[in-house]
Amino acid sequence: MPLVPPYIEALRPYVAGMSPEEARHRYNLDQIDKLASNENPLGPSPMAVDAMQRTLSGLNFYPSGGVELRRRLAELYEVKIENVIAGSGSEGIMANIIRTFLLDDDEVLTTENAFIGFRVLAQSRGIAYRTVPYQDWRYDLPALAAAITDKTKIVYLANPNNPTGTIFTRHEFDEFYRHVPERVLIILDEAYFEYAQDHPKYPDSMHYRYDNVITLRTFSKIYGLAGIRIGYGFAHENLIANLLKVKLPFEPSSVAQAAGIAALDDREFLHRSLELNARGLRLFAHEFQQMGLTVVPSQANFVMLPMASPQEAERVATRLLSRGTIVRPLAAFGLPACLRVSTGAMDANQRCVEHMRQAVTEEKQCPSPTSSR
Repeated sequence: MPLVPPYIEALRPYVAGMSPEEARHRYNLDQIDKLASNENPLGPSPMAVDAMQRTLSGLNFYPSGGVELRRRLAELYEVKIENVIAGSGSEGIMANIIRTFLLDDDEVLTTENAFIGFRVLAQSRGIAYRTVPYQDWRYDLPALAAAITDKTKIVYLANPNNPTGTIFTRHEFDEFYRHVPERVLIILDEAYFEYAQDHPKYPDSMHYRYDNVITLRTFSKIYGLAGIRIGYGFAHENLIANLLKVKLPFEPSSVAQAAGIAALDDREFLHRSLELNARGLRLFAHEFQQMGLTVVPSQANFVMLPMASPQEAERVATRLLSRGTIVRPLAAFGLPACLRVSTGAMDANQRCVEHMRQAVTEEKQCPSPTSSR
């Protein structure tokens, strides 16, 4: 019997994008704009920062396991605390879902090239991981419904989707749900919910309080709290009760919980973040299309750019990096011909546009072998 299971040996771990420090050292640059990880360029919520600072004197005490945050979310969304879970980012809760509900013969089902974090977690369990292709860079919900088998335990849907930025609509989800057996759990990953919630056709999962739907959300994106790992979820109380048996007893930390509670009340920061993101999306869509690039319509805080080939995508990413703009090549997601560009501060967005224009011009004039990165 091997020490390490074969499915763990074969697993490829999640690899984060290049850091500004690494890019600065490698290319000897003073100005670095990281537009690769879908982070909030305004920084963290100021109210969250204040709340964290007030919590520091109590770090000698163990956390409550997120009870206060769960209570605040229950009040805000008019549910019972038994319907709410908090954890170390939405991925932490996702990991607990995998541990809690999957048996050896179960299968998970999602789209090809879905969020890589979910794929790593699901495959770490050693169960069958099945996918269907995108349709125009969107979830093909009819194909997913048709692919459900007697072994399907979890269907994973991200809305908006990472890395494409696309959404599926209320009508599409309603039609899909009609074909999902009650025994199948649906994970609705809404990490980018705040960016899409005002779209008239967006299906806010809190309007679908079904017994087999688990909603996941995070403070990492619009609230700018990626560095402290705080997320939450909603589900039927029976599902939450079983998840609470599996999660670490003192997760999330007291500092993270305080930040999350305060961030929920920071409406001014939320509005500023949404406004800045909308301006960035408009700028990228217009300027990149003017360069002849394909821009996948996005309801998140990034755009995806399909290139002509994996080689072109890598060359363009390298040219951007050499000028000080870090974007995310998507080979690890299974999309080697695509780049993902996060919105940033407007000056960073403008520099990205100029660097992209130069990179595209150079690509047309003289494509060169891909640099090793």
